[in-house]
Amino acid sequence: MTTQDPDTALIAQDPDAALVARMGQGDEGAVRQFVTARLPRVLALGLRLLRDPAEAEDVAQEAFTRAWRQAPRWQPGQGRFDTWLHTVTLNLCRDRLRRKRHAPVPGGEDLPDPPDPQPGADAMLEASARGQAVAQAIATLPERQREAILLVHYQDLTNIAAAEVMDISVEALESLLARGRRSLKQHFAQKEGWRDE
Repeated sequence: MTTQDPDTALIAQDPDAALVARMGQGDEGAVRQFVTARLPRVLALGLRLLRDPAEAEDVAQEAFTRAWRQAPRWQPGQGRFDTWLHTVTLNLCRDRLRRKRHAPVPGGEDLPDPPDPQPGADAMLEASARGQAVAQAIATLPERQREAILLVHYQDLTNIAAAEVMDISVEALESLLARGRRSLKQHFAQKEGWRDE
């Protein structure tokens, strides 16, 4: 029976392990490689949650700054670095959403948000009308259901990884997913012309 090299076993658990180790040693090429590989997914999560490209870019910048600072202290085997990065991104988005909810607008409590002159994040992310409708419907879900749907269906995380990012059990995640999917199905069942395919 052959034994697996410990470094090979850690890379099998976390494909970013070697890259993170190089980042921790100050390898600028490794940092660029990591950012290039992970930036699209981090930006996409920020855009879907915040619905503001500038805010999503700020969150991505902060998440990668934290990744760079965390890399020297990262212990292989304590989880996947990508899962940790998604957790950081999700928490940064949550913080921004909470600040928006609690930030008073002087004298404008009842004023609607001004229209954004730029195309919305949904328009950039979803090419079809159906995609836009789905993105808008997802935005109306309760926060935890929305996060679960986005992590599993748009970020392509497994249920286990998404539960870890959200710091909940897999069963709780699956319950959030089921409720979110049910709400979306009901939403579209009420729309004229929607056909369940």
